[in-house]
This record gives sequence, structure tokens and C-alpha cells, in this order.
Amino acid sequence: MSFPRIVLSSRNKKKIEEIAELLDPFGIPLVGVSTFDNVPDVIEDKESFGANAAKKATEVALHLGEWAIADDSGLCVDALAGAPGIYSARYADAPNPGTLEADEANNQKLLRELAAVPTDKRTAHYVCAVALSDPQGQVRVATEGRCCGRILREYHGSNGFGYDPLFLIPEFHKSFGELSPAVKRHLSHRAKAFERAIPLIVRLFESR
Repeated sequence: MSFPRIVLSSRNKKKIEEIAELLDPFGIPLVGVSTFDNVPDVIEDKESFGANAAKKATEVALHLGEWAIADDSGLCVDALAGAPGIYSARYADAPNPGTLEADEANNQKLLRELAAVPTDKRTAHYVCAVALSDPQGQVRVATEGRCCGRILREYHGSNGFGYDPLFLIPEFHKSFGELSPAVKRHLSHRAKAFERAIPLIVRLFESR
């Protein structure tokens, strides 16, 4: 069975690659929103990851008249009362969120904020919410995944993006930045959210 194309509401190349790899074994084609001209950026002004994901998916779906999927994810640090949370991509107010320069600014701010926090108090978790919208702007699938870890005091590894080089997975004694993409696909908050979403998407498309 062939599935309809899904548009990912993101221009982040690494995120597009990561999600495309998760969907590929199921034969679900994915393209980034940058494939299309004149798609306006969606303002992420909701108060939860789930609401932001839904807004991004529905606005792109309605604009293009295609199935659209979006995720909203972020880092929640216990010692910072859950910050940066939904503001993870814009934590340091750097221009062009999602770029290497913005990631660096966010990471440096996080390290400054946690400079005096002892190792055992640097616990954190990543959250990822996923929403799939039909071409009419109705959310048809919504899931969430989490991954728990700890914030390191310096960068470890160069894989991944965002806060990955600072996020330690205790059971592996490695950061997301040190783990291979294949391992991260099974451990990450995004992987867990999509592991829940993909069977629902497949069943939805099969029932059409």
C-alpha cells in the first residue's frame, strides 16, 4: 500500500533527516516544508508542547492542502523549574532558532545558569509532542515521548543538534552528542513520540 506524502513543518535539516529515517521503514514519504515556496513560519505561541505541535501541523496543512506533521520538543531542567521548556529553541534569544549559532548560544546560557548546581541536581528530561493534521486542518494523531537524563558541565560529542552534546543518558554513560544516530533513534524523546505515532498513522491511512 502506498501512503500519501506528509509534509514536516520544519526547516531544520537534521530534524527532517532524523524523522524521515523513523518513517522510512514504513514506506511513509516525508518532505520538509522548505520544499515549498512561500510557506509562512508558524508562530509558536501556545503554552504546551502539544498545542504548539498541533498549531504547526494544522497551519501548514491548511496552507498547502496536504497532510502535515509537526513536533514540538524541548528540554526541561529540574533545577530551573522546568526551563527552558517550550522556549528551548529561543532560550538565549539568538536570531535564527535551529541554526548552529543559536544552538551554541542556548547551550552556553544553559551552562551559565547551571554553573553552581551540583551534579546530582542537574537532572532533566527532553519532551517531544507530535501532531498529524489532515489536509482540512484536523489533528488526527497526537502523541508525546520523554527521555530522562542529566546536564553535563561541558560538551561531549558532535552528533545530534540543540542541547544533545550536554544531555547525558546515564545508562549509556554518554551524551546524545556521542551516541550514533541509529542508537539515538531508539532512545530519544522524539523516537518515543514517533514510535507511538507511527502505528496510529499507518492504521489511519490504511482505513482511508
